[in-house]
Amino acid sequence: MSAQGPTVFNGRYELHRQVARGGMADVYLARDLLLDRPVAVKVLFDEFSRDPNFVERFRREAQAAANLNHPNVVSVFDWGEEQGTYFIVMEYVEGRSLAEILRTDGPLPADRAAEVASDIAAALAFAHRNGLVHRDVKPGNVLVTANGHVKVADFGIATAMVGARNDLTQSGSVMGTATYFSPEQAQGRPVDPRSDLYSLGVVLYEMLLGRPPFSGETAVAVAYRHVQDQPLGLRAAGAPVAESLEAITLKLLAKNPVNRYPTAEDLRNDLKRYRDGAHDLRAVPPTAIPSPASPVVPTATPPIDFGTASRHRRDDGLRRTAMFTVVLVGLLVAFGFLVLEFFDTLGMGDDEPTTPAGIHLVEVPTLIGQPLDQARATLRDARLSVQMDYEANADFPENTVFSQEPASGTKIEPTETVRLWVSRGTGPLLLLDVSGDQAVDAERDLEAMGLRVETVGQEHPTSPAGEVVSQSPDPGTEVVEGARVILFVSTGPAVEAVPDLSNRPVLDAMNIVSKLGWQASTAQERSRTVPEGQVVRTEPPAHSQLAPGSTIVIVVSSGLPLVLVPDVEGLMEDRATEALRDLDLEVNVRSEVLPAHSPNDGRVISQSPAFDTEVDLGTRVTIVIGRAEDPADAG
Repeated sequence: MSAQGPTVFNGRYELHRQVARGGMADVYLARDLLLDRPVAVKVLFDEFSRDPNFVERFRREAQAAANLNHPNVVSVFDWGEEQGTYFIVMEYVEGRSLAEILRTDGPLPADRAAEVASDIAAALAFAHRNGLVHRDVKPGNVLVTANGHVKVADFGIATAMVGARNDLTQSGSVMGTATYFSPEQAQGRPVDPRSDLYSLGVVLYEMLLGRPPFSGETAVAVAYRHVQDQPLGLRAAGAPVAESLEAITLKLLAKNPVNRYPTAEDLRNDLKRYRDGAHDLRAVPPTAIPSPASPVVPTATPPIDFGTASRHRRDDGLRRTAMFTVVLVGLLVAFGFLVLEFFDTLGMGDDEPTTPAGIHLVEVPTLIGQPLDQARATLRDARLSVQMDYEANADFPENTVFSQEPASGTKIEPTETVRLWVSRGTGPLLLLDVSGDQAVDAERDLEAMGLRVETVGQEHPTSPAGEVVSQSPDPGTEVVEGARVILFVSTGPAVEAVPDLSNRPVLDAMNIVSKLGWQASTAQERSRTVPEGQVVRTEPPAHSQLAPGSTIVIVVSSGLPLVLVPDVEGLMEDRATEALRDLDLEVNVRSEVLPAHSPNDGRVISQSPAFDTEVDLGTRVTIVIGRAEDPADAG
C-alpha cells in the first residue's frame, strides 16, 4: 500500500486493507470505483507472477472461474495485471471461513454440518458440470455469511497451481492442504470430480468430529495415511452422529474413486434424505474394493488381504509412486515392504475382502426383455445407477433391454452403475420421460439414444436449480436418431437484489422490504457512526440476490457503543486524562484542597462515574484532583 494514498489497480480497484493471507496470495478488501461496491482483491505473490507458465494457466483458469455463476460459489468478477503484479477481483463475502468457525467454535451440530456439506456439494456439482475441478476443497476455501449462507472460493486456482508447486515436500499452499488431499492427489495421479468429493468428505468428517481423519508431523506423512489408512468411524471416535450420516461420510472417504459418489448431485440427494429423516439412503459406506494403488482395508480393524492380487496391486502402486520425490518413494517402499512382510509372516492369505458391518449389498434384478422405462424405474427402486447404450437388434422390440452388466443376481453396492444395452428396433424410438431428473443425467440418457439435446434455463418457484422441469417433444413421442430435444431446466426461484437500506429509519426500511415481497425482522447493534434508530446494515447484505418470501434481518443502531470506565484514582492528572480520552470519554476536572505536603497532590482522589461502570461512548467522567495547600498560605 502506498504511503501517499491507497493503491488502485487498473484505475478501478482501490485497495483498503488486508483481510487474509493464503499460500499464494494476499487478499484485500477493496472498492470497485466504477460500480461503487466492495470487492475482494487477491494479489498473487511475486514468485508466481515471475513464472510465465503459471501466469498463462492463471489467466485461463480465472476466465473459467469467472463463468461460474451460482449462489454457492464466490463470484470472480475480473482479473488483471498492474506493473507485474497479477490479481483477481472477487465477490466480497462478509462473514467467516469455515476453518475459523471450526477453530473457534469447535465441531458443528450434525444437521448443520450436513447442510453446509450440501451447499458445498451444490457448488461443486455446478463447477463439475462446467468442466472445472476445484482440487483444493478445504475449510479455508468455504466462507459462511452472518446469516449462514455458504459460498466456496478459489475455483480453478488450484488447477493453475499444478506445475508451479506440485511437490508435497515444498512449502506453500499445496503442502498446507495435504490434510484434504484425495489418495490420487497424494500419489500424483490425475484427478476428476470424485477427488473433490473425497476432500469434501474430509471436511464433513472434521465438521462432525472437530478434527480431520488423518494427521501427521509432515505433509508426506499425512498424504501417506490418505493412501494407506482407513479413517476411524465417527461414532467410534465419539461424534454424536446418526449411522446414516456416518455412512455418507465414509462413502466419500473411499480410497478408490469408484466407491465414492458418482457425482456431487448424488451426494446432495443423500444428504437431503438424511436431513428429511429418511432411512432409504442410496449411499452406504464403501465396500472393500481395493484402490488401483494399494490394498484397502474396509474398516479400521479387520485383517488386510495380502494375497497374490494384493501383491500385484502393490507393484502397480509402487510404479505410480515413482512420481513422488526419491525420498518419498524410498519411504513408501520401505514402509510398505516391512508391513507386507510382517503380515505375510502371520499367514494372512487370500481371504475375500469382507463387507463392513451395516452394509447391505443389492442384488441386480433381471432386466432383459423389460421396456426401458420399466427397467430404469426398477433400478431406481433398487437404488442403483443406470448407463444406457442403444444398438440395433432384430430380436427385441425398440426401447427394450436385450443385455445387461452385471448379470442379474450379482450383488453390488447401492449407487453402483448397471449398464443396459437397449434395442433400437426397426422403427422410431419413444422419447424418455426425464422430467424431475438432474439435467446432466437427462442429457446423458438422451444422448445415448442418439438425440441432440439443448437446455434452456428458466426460473421455477419450487424445482431446485439443475432439475429438468419439462421437455419438448413430450415423453413418449416417436423420435428418430439425430432429432433435437429441448430440456427446460430450473434455475431456481426468481431472485432480486437486496437494496442498500443503511442509514434509513428502521420503519422506512421495513416498509421497503415488505413491498419487495420479503419478510423483515430486526436486530440491534451499537454503532459509532449510525444514529440510534437507523439501519446499520442488512443480513444478507445489500446487493445480495434473494428469492421472494425470504427473510431479511434489519440491523438497527441502538446508539453509541458502551465502554467500561477505567480506574484512574491515584493517577496524576495528565495520565488520568489521557486514559479516559483514549476510550473516547469526555473529561471534567475539579479540584479539592488538601493539607500541605499531601502525597495526593496532583493526583485523582475520586471519580464519577465509578470505575467499571458501563457507560455510552462520549460520556463525561468527572475527576477530582487533590491540590495540596501552600505552606505559606497555611501559616
